[in-house]
Amino acid sequence: MSINTAKENNLALCPECHKLNHLLAEVTSKKKIQCVRCHAFFYQRKPHSLQYTLAWNTAALIAFIPANLYPIMIIYSLGIGDPATILSGIGQFIDQGLYPIAAIIFTASIIVPLIKIIGLYLLVYRVHTGVRLRPIKHTKFYHALEFLGPWSMLDVFVVALLVAVVQLGFVTSVAAGPAINYFTLTVIFTMIAANSFDPRLLWDKKQTIESFKEENDK
Repeated sequence: MSINTAKENNLALCPECHKLNHLLAEVTSKKKIQCVRCHAFFYQRKPHSLQYTLAWNTAALIAFIPANLYPIMIIYSLGIGDPATILSGIGQFIDQGLYPIAAIIFTASIIVPLIKIIGLYLLVYRVHTGVRLRPIKHTKFYHALEFLGPWSMLDVFVVALLVAVVQLGFVTSVAAGPAINYFTLTVIFTMIAANSFDPRLLWDKKQTIESFKEENDK
């Protein structure tokens, strides 16, 4: 059973007042629409959505590399610093029997960012190739990725908590490492990438996607 989208029926939803606007003629992706109720201007589809998503997602992937290579925390004992990356820090927590903290850091630092980056690449690929397979599932998957974004900062919170708690005076102290900055950038870039992606493109048919790409290429 074929389901027509609002765009195919010359309809557009205003993001400000959520008024469903009836368009007199077919509009292009670069043409702004004015809402008949609140008079706000908006686009039927986010312009250059795939390009912006791909650019921000690639920036997140680049920042993710030094976030795992540089020390995320530095443990000082008798004035001597021992830098620890995310993976080595997880190993130290496991050796000390702190399995919940190790699981939280591994999930928030490795699993969640990778799932979000790979997931956004997958959604961009689906839209770019015009593959329209189970758009409901893809839309739910996108909202799940969007939900995971802020929770990636849980790792930064855990390290900040350790810095505040594991203070033993002159004997041992913990300081945040440079990887925190790169990891924060990774989280911010993935959140911007997810916000740049237009999930309505998942519902457009292949011919609609092709015409959308042609308009963006002009």
